[in-house]
Amino acid sequence: MKDDLRNRFIAIVGDAHAATADNDIAPHLREWRARWTGAAAAVLKPGATSEVAAILKLASETGTPIVPQGGNTGLVGGQIPDASGKAIIVSTNRLNRIRAIDVDGDTMTVEAGVVLQTIQEAADAHDRLFPLSLAAQGSAQIGGNLSTNAGGTGALAYGVARDLCLGLEVALPTGEVLDDLNRLKKNNTGYDLRDLFIGAEGTLGIITAAVLKLHPKPSGRAAAFLAVPSPDAALTFFRQARSRCGPSLTTFELMARMGIDFTVRHMHGARDPLDQAYPWYVLIELSSGRSEADARAELDHLVETGFGEGTLADGVVAESEAQRQSLWHLREAMSESQIPEGGSIKHDISVPVSAIPAFLDEADRAVAAIVPDARPCPFGHMGDGNLHYNISQPVGWEKADFLVTTDKITPAVHAIARAHHGSISAEHGIGQMKRDELAEVKSPVALDLMRRIKTAFDPAGIMNPGKVL
Repeated sequence: MKDDLRNRFIAIVGDAHAATADNDIAPHLREWRARWTGAAAAVLKPGATSEVAAILKLASETGTPIVPQGGNTGLVGGQIPDASGKAIIVSTNRLNRIRAIDVDGDTMTVEAGVVLQTIQEAADAHDRLFPLSLAAQGSAQIGGNLSTNAGGTGALAYGVARDLCLGLEVALPTGEVLDDLNRLKKNNTGYDLRDLFIGAEGTLGIITAAVLKLHPKPSGRAAAFLAVPSPDAALTFFRQARSRCGPSLTTFELMARMGIDFTVRHMHGARDPLDQAYPWYVLIELSSGRSEADARAELDHLVETGFGEGTLADGVVAESEAQRQSLWHLREAMSESQIPEGGSIKHDISVPVSAIPAFLDEADRAVAAIVPDARPCPFGHMGDGNLHYNISQPVGWEKADFLVTTDKITPAVHAIARAHHGSISAEHGIGQMKRDELAEVKSPVALDLMRRIKTAFDPAGIMNPGKVL
């Protein structure tokens, strides 16, 4: 990029809020797993929606690629530019204000750069709950969560990011600003433009603010870490929990023994809460609007029933908040714990809940046929059908040699998910990782409509090029 054009971009945000030196740009060019790296002409950090709009207008006029970036926690490369060095990264770090909290209306209006954990804590301070919960919530920003339609551990009871948003403010490639910060739960006035931008991964515009739904804060929670002999048993117990607990059931996570071994081996503070190893585990949490004692009594009865019917093999119910957090640590650290084990081939799939046992059996057999000593490490949100079907390299292999098998393993795993009427991307998005595969899972009509929408909103093709489509 020529210096005069770069200086025009920098002038919009000011020298203090632009990065051009290699050392300053470098953290924005690499995702945390180091799978994707890129190059950029500059990183701009606008502090107002008007500045974002001005950047996009200039970019459209000059044909400059724009890559939006929040907390850089994405897992499919959607936030990383290509290697050409032509792109401008627009960071939302400075768009970090909570604009309003409406306790009566159960809404919070926030800017795109507010960190998810900050939103959770602000809701908690007003005796409310914002239930979107992710392992990366200490650094993930809400704009990115919405742009990827993030899911997380609360989706079973509260839905995904799309379900937790009422309205948006979006800077468009034309330089216009869509002000649709709707705070109403009922608003039947034409097309819901909000849904075009949620999950679009920054390819249609940049989300600059959002109105989020809040929920009553539970008066009590109770969690248990339970051993089950198989995914089929876990499914049986899920049916029991859903039938007996109804809306009180807020989390139901499934984990294989391999993941527990990795977590206990590598993550500080992690320990196996049971004296004996079992092949599968579930982490279940109930919430009560009445009291902690009520949640605990309901969970105790459910667990007792599970043991009585032979569904459960062992387990522990958290006796304190500290113990509840330690149980959650086992689940939330599971992805990070795979890093010391070498190469990992990851899949973010969803299938109907009833198909989870069959998917796991078929996927394990398919992987074993390709790499016999590979170590599947599946875990995830069984209650909503979303599994992270991760596979660690065989012991003694070189990382690079294992990752080469991705081209065989991933198509096999995704084919099994599709055969069960599932999805190849449940909550992480498409980005650049799954862009080419999208044509295999979307109908020609759907792809054509997506391209027409992209062209209508971004005729210059500047918004996050090479991602999704």
